[in-house]
Amino acid sequence: MDLIVFFAFLGAVVLFGCSFFRRSSSGASAFTRAEGNVPTWVVGMSIFATFVSSISFLGLPGGSYTGNWNQLIFSFTIPIATWLAAKIFIPLYRGIGSVSAYQFLEDRYGWWARCYVALCYLLTQVCRVGSILLLLAIPISTMFGWDISTIIIVTGALTLLFSLLGGISAVVWTDAIQGIVLIVGALVCALILTFGMPEGPGQLFRIAAGAGKFSLGSLSLTLREPTVWVVLIYGIFMNLQNFGIDQNYIQRYMTARSTGEAVKGTLFGGLLYIPVSLLFVYIGTALFSYYSAQPGLLPEGISGDKVFPYFIVHGLPDGLTGLVVAALFSAGMSTVSTSINSSATIVFTDFFSKFRKEEAGSKKTQMKVLYMASAAVGLAGILIGLAMQKIDGVLDAWWKLSSIFSGGMLGLFLLALVCRKPDRTGSIVAVAAGILVIAWMSLPVFSCPIHSYLTIVFGTTTIFLVGFCLTKVIKRIK
Repeated sequence: MDLIVFFAFLGAVVLFGCSFFRRSSSGASAFTRAEGNVPTWVVGMSIFATFVSSISFLGLPGGSYTGNWNQLIFSFTIPIATWLAAKIFIPLYRGIGSVSAYQFLEDRYGWWARCYVALCYLLTQVCRVGSILLLLAIPISTMFGWDISTIIIVTGALTLLFSLLGGISAVVWTDAIQGIVLIVGALVCALILTFGMPEGPGQLFRIAAGAGKFSLGSLSLTLREPTVWVVLIYGIFMNLQNFGIDQNYIQRYMTARSTGEAVKGTLFGGLLYIPVSLLFVYIGTALFSYYSAQPGLLPEGISGDKVFPYFIVHGLPDGLTGLVVAALFSAGMSTVSTSINSSATIVFTDFFSKFRKEEAGSKKTQMKVLYMASAAVGLAGILIGLAMQKIDGVLDAWWKLSSIFSGGMLGLFLLALVCRKPDRTGSIVAVAAGILVIAWMSLPVFSCPIHSYLTIVFGTTTIFLVGFCLTKVIKRIK
């Protein structure tokens, strides 16, 4: 029954995504922005599904199972980012009119900045696809005993298929469906855990409260640990990056029918993540109480991120396991499809259209380039996912790579926002300085005493301050 539910859902998603082929194959505008005709609620659910990944599905419950609700602080910073998106970012990008998030940087600095950031984005997304495919395959392999390499290849190929054929229309509409399935799956698990306690729901809260599971973390001012303040600052910068410069989000702003609908969709999708993240950390706490009250149910060696997958397989009734596994797959597939489409968009708008303007006007050529770019990103992600099986600490490696790339991107963008005419030489020096700081904090050879969450904070701040000061000094000298 579980396999029937799982494969029925997987097949339905792929077929549904492929059904958008006619709508998306009429040209670059249809493939990359769905002709700006996506309903508000779909835009919002797509933004939500982009925010949630298989990492969130497993990582948040695993973190609260072993620790407390410290991770929830990250979600509390989302209203700040969505408000800034509504006031600044969405009107800015829709005013420029380019589906690329990095046209703005070219207008400020010249093409070197757009090229630098676009390359950083592409490298990040290819690594992201590989990481998500592997992190998705590991628990699925644990649940059903399937070969990890096979799961990576099949999942990547199926996601690539509907992403390539259906374009952004398939991505946002399947995101919406997958987001709903994800929420339903998480709610089912939370209810079964809550009412499955031997002495009722009250026992769950007594055990969790006694173990300090509802704490948001330490209020210490140290920078070495993920205190409330460290996670709060990290969340502000990371969500500012997500809603301010991430092509995945900017592209969704452009699919909405108007600026007002883009704002509504963004607020809906971003704020929806707050109660859903609360649901996920609650599941981790509930798992702690559930297995503390019934220690014989959890085998030795099962801990952290492995507890929730174990419960999904052994603690849910037949059929519901398939539903929740489908929800887990939903989280991974929505992330991968988003990265594939947005990367293909960047290849076309930021590189091909720049150097082959005459050819870029042909709809046939547009679709050929977009299809080839989608296939290349998908295949590269699959190969990286296969190669990363040999690496210990995949998630840790991904965080470090993304910090190095994203820190430079956000700092350069904020500098362009504040300085209308930033000095190009000063900006290049600032980016170099920021990357050095990020490398110092990220690479283990330096043994940086500051917590890794603050990498993007220090890197971004360095680029902004160095660039701002050099711009002012150089202008005075001139």
